Amino acid sequence: MIFETVKSAGLAHKSYFIGSGGVAAVIDPRRDCDVYLEIAERNNLNIKYIFETHRNEDYVIGSVELEEIAGAEVYHGEGLDFSYGNFVREGDKFQLGTIELEVLETPGHTRESISITVKDKAVSDDVYMVFAGDALFAGETGRIDLYGEDQKESNASQLYESIHDKILPLGDQVIMCPAHGAGSVCGADIREQELTTLGYEKKTNEALSYSKDEFVEYKINEKLYTPPYFEKMEELNLTGPQLLCKLPALKVLGVSDFKAVMEDGAQIVDVRNPSSFGGAHIPNTLSIFKNGVPVFTGWMLNYQNPIVIVDEEGQSMEEVRAYLVRLGYDYIYGYLGRGFSSWYLHAEPIKKLELWSVHKLKETQFDPSIFILDVRKESDWEKGYVEGAHHIYLGHVKDRLEEIPRYRKVVVYCDAGNKSTIAASILKKNGYEDVATVLGSMKAWKVAGYPVVVSG
Repeated sequence: MIFETVKSAGLAHKSYFIGSGGVAAVIDPRRDCDVYLEIAERNNLNIKYIFETHRNEDYVIGSVELEEIAGAEVYHGEGLDFSYGNFVREGDKFQLGTIELEVLETPGHTRESISITVKDKAVSDDVYMVFAGDALFAGETGRIDLYGEDQKESNASQLYESIHDKILPLGDQVIMCPAHGAGSVCGADIREQELTTLGYEKKTNEALSYSKDEFVEYKINEKLYTPPYFEKMEELNLTGPQLLCKLPALKVLGVSDFKAVMEDGAQIVDVRNPSSFGGAHIPNTLSIFKNGVPVFTGWMLNYQNPIVIVDEEGQSMEEVRAYLVRLGYDYIYGYLGRGFSSWYLHAEPIKKLELWSVHKLKETQFDPSIFILDVRKESDWEKGYVEGAHHIYLGHVKDRLEEIPRYRKVVVYCDAGNKSTIAASILKKNGYEDVATVLGSMKAWKVAGYPVVVSG
């Protein structure tokens, strides 16, 4: 048996490749799908089947792309009116040499969610592995809020039954392969763990110890954020996204061309690290550090205007392009040639952010002219915040500017300083002149031994 996990950084997305006897299947492929073809060629396998455990909402699925390139068949659960692929039902089986895949209907996260069991018939008739999609994660269970508040109770009930009646009875020894790892927005607090088993989850996953009523209550009260780009992902993954065939070519822009597209409404994203952006940046540009692009772009950018990237030396384009394409941003116009240095070498104007230490924040903590803004997740805020701070999650800052006074200095902090710089750049783009970001933020604040207030 050939088995490989393909991880997509930033999104914490996991897809899987499995094959035997010259035939292979891919589970939940990403859109830039060359990696699966490379695995197939390396192991002399033909990709015959593509399975979607559910309609993904946090990235563009690569099923249509891989189907076109590999000539494989796409399969997903019933319950949604997909414009492509084939439906599968409980008990449907597929053969890959000695490997037998069997479908389990496991709704709850979405109505059409499925899990897929794996048996290596050359070894045993027992289930060896299960692809659980977004039903079950390491240390977590899937979110149940995607159909609205009025559906949360029934979805939570369905998810409990899927986990306890379908997945866990497969056996403690079964390897559990979820569709996401730590950091994904598809679970509240997914554990950072490469491998897990159903038995290990029964022992360590607190949500699995609850009664059904307790589980439903727990899931109903779960606090999760829904980025606005989810709606676009759901649309594309229902109808099938536009075929790429190859990643879009990026134009290398000189300073004059860069200025022209900027004036025409291009979305300019500076992917340098926060301290570099704070030290100097192009006026009216948005800061999203490179590894934060797949996490925060969907909150910040629209799908209509072209995207132009600014980097230190124009060297991160391949990664950034892949991140954007996985989120359905195909209108990536280009990047500033030779990076930010070409801007200041042409004597163009620059702006900067004030970069504060946690010590300066402590010294001015109760200064009435300072407005302290905490842009972390609500769950992090509740665990402890700087006294006197105001809380607005990063993804909501641009829609809640009326709550942030323009007549006071705004000092922004987050977990370690990356998200606070994104928020500060949003404020600067919207006319806030006196803005500072705290380097190290809450992590450094605690290292310094400064006190925090615990909510409630």
